[in-house]
Amino acid sequence: MRRKKKPLPANSDAKADMTPMLDIIFILLIFFIVTTSFVKDQGFLVDKSTAKKSSDNSAITITIHIDESDLIYFNNKIVDIERLPARIEFFIANHPTETILVRVHKETRYQVVVSILDQIKSFKNIKIAIGTYQP
Repeated sequence: MRRKKKPLPANSDAKADMTPMLDIIFILLIFFIVTTSFVKDQGFLVDKSTAKKSSDNSAITITIHIDESDLIYFNNKIVDIERLPARIEFFIANHPTETILVRVHKETRYQVVVSILDQIKSFKNIKIAIGTYQP
């Protein structure tokens, strides 16, 4: 003898218990809040102060120029990236300077710019100014 299935009533409401899902959401939220508080950002601190005209013209600015083909120029002379810190150190020893101006072409790769900034950041008493240009 075969049993007959009872038909379900047409207006029966299926209910799902949302409590376990809310528990998981709160656990994930707590996890992300805790993990993001331990992450430290590494980067350069950029001072966005207003530009002032310098009345002291005795200090010479070092200019590092990077063109679209990633060639590096130190005061309008081509230099290799490995020789850049030595050139800066020699220039600072012979000329009083406070600022290094890094001019980067719009099409220059970011890795080249970061490599140059890594070379420059070892000079503690020098201000770094970064700008882009497009001829």
